[in-house]
Amino acid sequence: MTDRRDLAAMLHPLLRSLIAAELRVLQPHGISMWGYIVLLALDDGPVRTQANLAEAIGADKTRIIATLDELQRDGLISRVPDPADRRARLLSITQEGSDRRRAAQADIQANEERILATLPGEDRQAFLRAVQALSALPHEDIVG
Repeated sequence: MTDRRDLAAMLHPLLRSLIAAELRVLQPHGISMWGYIVLLALDDGPVRTQANLAEAIGADKTRIIATLDELQRDGLISRVPDPADRRARLLSITQEGSDRRRAAQADIQANEERILATLPGEDRQAFLRAVQALSALPHEDIVG
């Protein structure tokens, strides 16, 4: 038995605060949290079908449609018929979407730098390395 709190108990309040901070940053950019997640995913390259995108970002495929509609209306993504299968749509980020995603991410990370500056340098680097390593673990390895 240990005196430390469970990881989820420690990280959950931090994560809630970080999400709240991101929402404040995203608002002036005109991007919702789900919109930002979509733009991040599409910045890696086009995705074939809305269902594939929803699975990749952990979203409900029926609920993501409104987010995609909004992003397309704002000129941040495009959805075009797949030449190989007219029933499917190819989703990709536009230049405006990529520019807005980069600007929002820069603002988010500037705020994160402010928060991380509260840690001593070596703790900060160790924390970032640990978060990167743990976030790279497959879901199955964490759940067991």
